Amino acid sequence: MTTLNPLNSAALDAGLGFTIPSRHARGRVARLGPVLDEVLSAHAYPPVVERLLAEALVLAALLGSTLKNDAGQLTLQAQTEAGVISLLVADYSASPAGGALRGYVQFDDDRLAEQGSTPSLFGLFGKGYLAITIDQAATPGAPAHRYQGIVPLEGESLAKAAEHYFFQSEQIPSFLQINVRHEADGSCIAGGILVQHLPEGEVGRERIHVRHDHPEWEHVHTLAQTIKPSELTHVGLGLDELVWRLFHEEEEVRVQDASLLVRGCRCDETHIRSVIAQFAVEDRADMADDHGNINVDCAFCSRIFPISLASLSN
Repeated sequence: MTTLNPLNSAALDAGLGFTIPSRHARGRVARLGPVLDEVLSAHAYPPVVERLLAEALVLAALLGSTLKNDAGQLTLQAQTEAGVISLLVADYSASPAGGALRGYVQFDDDRLAEQGSTPSLFGLFGKGYLAITIDQAATPGAPAHRYQGIVPLEGESLAKAAEHYFFQSEQIPSFLQINVRHEADGSCIAGGILVQHLPEGEVGRERIHVRHDHPEWEHVHTLAQTIKPSELTHVGLGLDELVWRLFHEEEEVRVQDASLLVRGCRCDETHIRSVIAQFAVEDRADMADDHGNINVDCAFCSRIFPISLASLSN
């Protein structure tokens, strides 16, 4: 029997988790629309960079859904010293209702123009690396914990680089696919799917990939690969319908409640003031402009916070 909740038919700015118990597999689908446009509108990115950041934000939403509590954070960072794109950051902050996304990209505009309209991942980053950092907030009985995995930025896309991360750093066989579509009106839609095999039984059992006979994962992987890129960004197709199309012949599919995805930035004037107040009076004066303001620019949302020297305590 396959159990799907009709309330989980959200099409945009939502994520949906599912498990296939008989196959020891779990998955996540997510699709971004207006939230993605909000993030992208803060910067006048070229289409190539918009597409890359959109993929990174969907990836952050998919990976962030694996956080163990409602106050954790996942940060995805792709970086190189000599690439066209010097830094790409996307992060996901968990909450009881879902997750908040933000991201930005630093790049060389002149070198980007030389890459054409469809550059490869290597063309953008060269020999870069992908770092995934997980910050688990403290919970009753468990302290705060940070974990970071780093792998070479290899493959045809960020999704494939993340697959390599799970295989090398986490030893979890995974399938990831993301699609980004620009609409005629200038808006952007991006969707993705993550499917992973889980250890059977108790924690600590061997990961399935170290065995040579793993028909459960091969079966799930084969089904997951049948998804069409256009289905991931098809707003007329609910997220639960997407799961149904792929796995409706399975004995049981358990679908979690859909989670909302919103744009979120943690820039806060009170926090900014507290940081600036730690500098010596002379240093603050050097930071200020001719009007006596220290202008702090948030790279994620492009907001500028003018903090006047007169408003800071000495």
